[in-house]
Amino acid sequence: MNAAMRRLVHVAVAVVFAIQLPVLLSSLAQAQQQQPQWNAQEKPIYDQIKTLRSLPDDVRAKTTKDIALEIRPLPASVNKLRLALYLASRATEGDFGQDTLQEVTTTLAEAVQQAPPEDKPALSTAAYSELAQLARYEHMQVLLDSPQFKAAMAKLESDDAQRQQANFTLTDLQGKSWTLKDLKGKVVLVNFWATWCPPCQKEMPDLEALYNRYKDRGFVILAISEDEETNKVAPFIAERKITYPILLDPGQKVNKLFQVEGIPKSFVYGREGKLVAQSIDMRTQRQFLEMLAQAGLQ
Repeated sequence: MNAAMRRLVHVAVAVVFAIQLPVLLSSLAQAQQQQPQWNAQEKPIYDQIKTLRSLPDDVRAKTTKDIALEIRPLPASVNKLRLALYLASRATEGDFGQDTLQEVTTTLAEAVQQAPPEDKPALSTAAYSELAQLARYEHMQVLLDSPQFKAAMAKLESDDAQRQQANFTLTDLQGKSWTLKDLKGKVVLVNFWATWCPPCQKEMPDLEALYNRYKDRGFVILAISEDEETNKVAPFIAERKITYPILLDPGQKVNKLFQVEGIPKSFVYGREGKLVAQSIDMRTQRQFLEMLAQAGLQ
């Protein structure tokens, strides 16, 4: 390549870069805006929430409650709402006590009330949805009378009506087809999970124990994986010696039918086919037993 040609190439590259640079800078700015910028008060709290899953359950319960009380006096801000919502998403992963969960709920309710409504509307919507689930399924007290909270509660009622009528046919790892409505007369627990989900993995031994305990009394678990590849799910299940049916959901059609927005989630249907209990997150064996008791299985 001669000198003139090299100069021409350099000019062309410079022109392209000049055109693309504003686009790149704009994209970078948007990415930076999407990443919360924590201040000196907020960052330690965020770091504590990140480590919750590594704590023993008894320590985790106390730490969760302490964090909720630590968030509450923070100045009103979008970041305060982020922290409260993040903590709420971790506080339902098991059984850390009603008192702890109520403190988390109260903190989230206060944070969403204080947050400027024009800032991050999607975040506020998520917070109201979480509060509605805490009220409806965890029986927490939520002292809100806002239109957003009422709308979130109404949506859950609509979703549950759809889940009551839901039916599906899926195939398990052995090639057997399962149809929900064909299982009338049995107690059915529909569980949504994935191999990459730590809380899902944590509750699987309890589900296996309950399956072995009650399967001869008409108890069926249909565990629907968000993983669509048999070659990923089958080794995972074999390694953990899980014997209850594992179903694949191509295109996540059943996931969408049940309006599942986070996993794990479980739904219990009684022998008459009625939806009698559900969880919004990971459950312990004791919590699963409480759900099954609502279907008359004790």
